[in-house]
Amino acid sequence: MTRAVIFDLDYTLAVPRRDRETILEEAVEAVNAPALTRSEYLEAHRNNLTQESREPIFAALLERRESDADPAELAAAYRQTIAEAIEPLPGVERMLEELRANYRVGLLTNGPVRAQRDKLATLGWERVFDAALVTGELEAGKPDPRAFEAITNELGVEPSEAIYVGDEVDADVAGATGAGMRAIQVLLADGPDPDPRAIAHVEQSVIADVLPNVLEDLKWT
Repeated sequence: MTRAVIFDLDYTLAVPRRDRETILEEAVEAVNAPALTRSEYLEAHRNNLTQESREPIFAALLERRESDADPAELAAAYRQTIAEAIEPLPGVERMLEELRANYRVGLLTNGPVRAQRDKLATLGWERVFDAALVTGELEAGKPDPRAFEAITNELGVEPSEAIYVGDEVDADVAGATGAGMRAIQVLLADGPDPDPRAIAHVEQSVIADVLPNVLEDLKWT
């Protein structure tokens, strides 16, 4: 029986109004830092999943360019720019409220503590979940099984009693199934193909309307 539903945050429940490449460019310009690419940022982000802030991410990126720009200032500018742009997908707040009537509802999101907690505060979601963990607070980030174990422990359920919902194949689908959970893949318009390890696939644009019915069908499996 499914007792808990656990969500990823970015591109699963909330999205930026502008593309992330543009947001990064705006933050870079705000502190007169050298140009950075989104792909470089993502690589550095993957190497810093258990940090307090994005400062180590930008420190590593700026070091490659021998820049005098302050990593802390750039991290703060990027955090502010994202906070101004992020918004929930249509209907997800209603969906989360309804799901909590039948399940323990959790959040497990990769990233530095300050960055991800700031997003939750901006969205007004500090009390939306029964438990919400940011990997910056943990020993390891997704797809490491320890991250998934941490959130199931917080929710008081076994991995086999939980379903994880996320858009990334490696971090979310592979990570959750590798930790003994079932996974539902959120499909983005320009994202990866459906992964066979997921027990169901839901399009991002209609997640609030479709996911509750999918979960109901899977509840006793």
